[in-house]
Amino acid sequence: MSQNKLILLVLSLCVFSGLASAKSLRDPTLPGQGYVTASSGGERVESLVLNSIVKSASPHAVINNQIFSVGERVDGARIEYIGKSYVNLSDGRKLKLFQSITER
Repeated sequence: MSQNKLILLVLSLCVFSGLASAKSLRDPTLPGQGYVTASSGGERVESLVLNSIVKSASPHAVINNQIFSVGERVDGARIEYIGKSYVNLSDGRKLKLFQSITER
């Protein structure tokens, strides 16, 4: 085997072994994943996370990575209003974007 082929083989083995041992890293710019909390009744409830808002003639909100518009239901509550940086739900909850997302 020629020296060039041997060097190429060693380099490719190093690269592939490095890829195999690399851990899968989460993108730090992705929105939060939400939290699971225990209610007083002992049952688990998933929190709602407002990922983003698209303001237009018909505004949409991305909640828990799903797209919703005014009038649709999420987690048993109706979406009453979609503002610039928050969403009002019929059960009184108000979902807000992180301050760093809304600042410019």
